[in-house]
Amino acid sequence: MQYLIIDGMLSGTGVRDAITGDYLDLKNVGLSADLTKRIASWLIAYESAHYSQFGDKAVNDRLDQEGIAIAMRVRKERPGVKVEYFSNAQMRKLPFDLS
Repeated sequence: MQYLIIDGMLSGTGVRDAITGDYLDLKNVGLSADLTKRIASWLIAYESAHYSQFGDKAVNDRLDQEGIAIAMRVRKERPGVKVEYFSNAQMRKLPFDLS
Protein backbone atom coordinates (compact mmCIF):
# COMPACT_ATOMS: atom_id res chain seq x y z
CA MET A 1 0.00 0.00 0.00
CA GLN A 2 1.25 3.47 -0.85
CA TYR A 3 1.24 5.97 2.02
CA LEU A 4 1.37 9.70 1.21
CA ILE A 5 1.63 12.81 3.34
CA ILE A 6 0.47 16.15 2.02
CA ASP A 7 2.51 19.03 3.44
CA GLY A 8 3.58 22.56 2.58
CA MET A 9 7.22 22.18 3.51
CA LEU A 10 9.36 24.89 1.96
CA SER A 11 11.68 22.56 0.04
CA GLY A 12 9.04 19.98 -0.91
CA THR A 13 6.65 19.23 -3.72
CA GLY A 14 3.57 19.01 -1.51
CA VAL A 15 3.40 15.20 -1.63
CA ARG A 16 5.77 13.05 0.39
CA ASP A 17 6.19 9.29 0.58
CA ALA A 18 5.52 8.57 4.25
CA ILE A 19 7.72 5.47 4.26
CA THR A 20 10.89 6.87 2.68
CA GLY A 21 10.32 10.54 3.54
CA ASP A 22 11.12 11.51 -0.05
CA TYR A 23 9.12 14.14 -1.87
CA LEU A 24 7.49 12.83 -5.01
CA ASP A 25 7.46 14.39 -8.46
CA LEU A 26 3.81 15.36 -8.90
CA LYS A 27 3.90 14.16 -12.51
CA ASN A 28 4.52 10.62 -11.23
CA VAL A 29 1.90 10.48 -8.47
CA GLY A 30 -1.06 9.90 -10.80
CA LEU A 31 -3.03 13.03 -9.92
CA SER A 32 -5.18 15.08 -12.26
CA ALA A 33 -3.70 18.16 -13.89
CA ASP A 34 -6.15 20.35 -11.96
CA LEU A 35 -5.08 18.89 -8.62
CA THR A 36 -1.40 19.20 -9.52
CA LYS A 37 -1.93 22.91 -10.29
CA ARG A 38 -3.88 23.35 -7.07
CA ILE A 39 -1.01 21.86 -5.06
CA ALA A 40 1.51 24.13 -6.80
CA SER A 41 -0.57 27.24 -6.01
CA TRP A 42 -1.03 26.14 -2.40
CA LEU A 43 2.73 25.62 -2.02
CA ILE A 44 3.38 29.19 -3.18
CA ALA A 45 0.97 30.54 -0.56
CA TYR A 46 2.51 28.29 2.11
CA GLU A 47 5.97 29.57 1.16
CA SER A 48 4.82 33.14 1.74
CA ALA A 49 3.45 32.22 5.18
CA HIS A 50 6.73 30.48 6.00
CA TYR A 51 8.73 33.62 5.21
CA SER A 52 6.31 35.55 7.44
CA GLN A 53 7.21 33.03 10.17
CA PHE A 54 3.59 31.80 10.24
CA GLY A 55 2.69 35.00 12.11
CA ASP A 56 -0.90 35.27 10.85
CA LYS A 57 -3.09 32.58 12.41
CA ALA A 58 -5.98 33.27 10.01
CA VAL A 59 -3.70 32.72 7.00
CA ASN A 60 -2.29 29.57 8.58
CA ASP A 61 -5.79 28.24 9.21
CA ARG A 62 -6.81 28.90 5.58
CA LEU A 63 -3.66 27.16 4.33
CA ASP A 64 -4.38 24.14 6.52
CA GLN A 65 -8.01 24.02 5.37
CA GLU A 66 -6.80 24.06 1.76
CA GLY A 67 -4.17 21.42 2.55
CA ILE A 68 -6.81 19.16 4.08
CA ALA A 69 -9.06 19.71 1.05
CA ILE A 70 -6.13 18.73 -1.18
CA ALA A 71 -5.47 15.61 0.91
CA MET A 72 -9.15 14.65 0.61
CA ARG A 73 -9.02 15.12 -3.16
CA VAL A 74 -5.87 12.97 -3.37
CA ARG A 75 -7.75 10.24 -1.49
CA LYS A 76 -10.59 10.44 -4.02
CA GLU A 77 -8.27 10.39 -7.02
CA ARG A 78 -6.09 7.61 -5.60
CA PRO A 79 -8.39 5.15 -3.82
CA GLY A 80 -6.50 2.55 -1.85
CA VAL A 81 -3.70 4.98 -1.02
CA LYS A 82 -3.36 6.09 2.59
CA VAL A 83 -3.22 9.90 2.75
CA GLU A 84 -2.50 12.15 5.72
CA TYR A 85 -2.02 15.90 6.12
CA PHE A 86 0.84 17.54 8.00
CA SER A 87 0.59 21.21 8.97
CA ASN A 88 3.95 22.92 8.77
CA ALA A 89 2.51 25.95 10.56
CA GLN A 90 1.45 23.79 13.52
CA MET A 91 4.18 21.17 13.08
CA ARG A 92 1.78 18.27 13.52
CA LYS A 93 -0.53 15.99 11.57
CA LEU A 94 -4.11 17.20 11.37
CA PRO A 95 -6.90 14.63 11.17
CA PHE A 96 -9.57 14.81 8.50
CA ASP A 97 -12.46 12.73 7.24
CA LEU A 98 -13.98 12.27 3.80
CA SER A 99 -17.55 12.66 5.03
